[in-house]
Amino acid sequence: MLIALKHVRNNFYKLRLSRNYSIFSPITRSPFTVLGIETSCDDTGVAIVNSDRQIISEAIHLQQQLHEPYGGIVPNLAMSSHQQNLPLVIREALDKANMDIARDIDVVAVTRGPGLPACLGNGLSAGKALAAALRKPLIGVHHMEAHALTARLTQPIPVPFPFLTLLISGGHTLILVAHGVNNYTQLGTTIDDSIGEAYDKTARLLKLPWLKGRGGGPGAALERIAEKGDPKKYKVPIPMTKDKRRKEEMDLSFSGLKTSISNLITNYNLDLDDEDVKRDLASTFQKTAITHLTDKLELAFRWCREKDIKLTALVVSGGVASNKSIRSSLESLATERYNLPLICPPPHLCTDNGVMVAWTGVERFRIGLVDEYIIDHLPRWPITTLGS
Repeated sequence: MLIALKHVRNNFYKLRLSRNYSIFSPITRSPFTVLGIETSCDDTGVAIVNSDRQIISEAIHLQQQLHEPYGGIVPNLAMSSHQQNLPLVIREALDKANMDIARDIDVVAVTRGPGLPACLGNGLSAGKALAAALRKPLIGVHHMEAHALTARLTQPIPVPFPFLTLLISGGHTLILVAHGVNNYTQLGTTIDDSIGEAYDKTARLLKLPWLKGRGGGPGAALERIAEKGDPKKYKVPIPMTKDKRRKEEMDLSFSGLKTSISNLITNYNLDLDDEDVKRDLASTFQKTAITHLTDKLELAFRWCREKDIKLTALVVSGGVASNKSIRSSLESLATERYNLPLICPPPHLCTDNGVMVAWTGVERFRIGLVDEYIIDHLPRWPITTLGS
């Protein structure tokens, strides 16, 4: 539940909680600082960002080596890693900033959902405990809103609303109009696998070793070998093009694309020990996935034009947004056909991180959106329910 926040003169804030909670001390600092905690899936991220759009510090613990032997994210292992490492990552972020959490942090923001239930619970419990013990305002952050708003932090000037945003990651594929903080219209989503999941599954099908480091994983490995492949060597159908009704919808589908690659391998008895075969298959998959994305974004741009929505940009974020081929194709679409800039966060801030959570805390706190300490995590949380 949201609680009241009144903005008083000289940048002072006074917060009053219901249910007999005590009153927070007014925030007298300008800029104010937010500690952000992200544990929605595998990586443990913490960052400190201030309202002057400065990233003061960031710390992250990656779990790639933990999950690679199993071919994908194992929820119980991810949860255990968060339990073990979150206190250390919080400490690292504070040490890098040379800050004391009681003295220097004004607001605690933490991912509330959507995501893996056990992983979300770890971060949210820590965030609530810190905020309550230190009498700091608490902000429960929607993971996809955090991805959408990150571009407003990383550009020289915040991206004005409204903008069209494509959120592409291992767990989500969304086309949204961002009208403002806490205000989104969903135009399309995947009806089955997310694009990131399709990348990962196809990479496993091709028996690719995971790419190491931040922003790595199976999908990043597929991207790398696809760069050297021939996308015309094999042909697979573009999803949702055979059915005329589906073709005109803004929803997306990626499960059949992975199946098409699998059928190619089986029907033509392709040798996956041949690196050229793997490169060509990866390139075919990637080109088809990108075509599917651009087709659906064309529909979204047209819808916005029909509704007389004056877009300022196409914002693309989420882990898959670090893919160079996808960025290049979407930039051509936005700039050449619609005279709009493509805006993406830096690649290391496209994947899940504490910076996006802390910054969303800044954005939400500014307009008075603060949560009670009793909030629970929301593994399934449609972004369209924000503001309702």
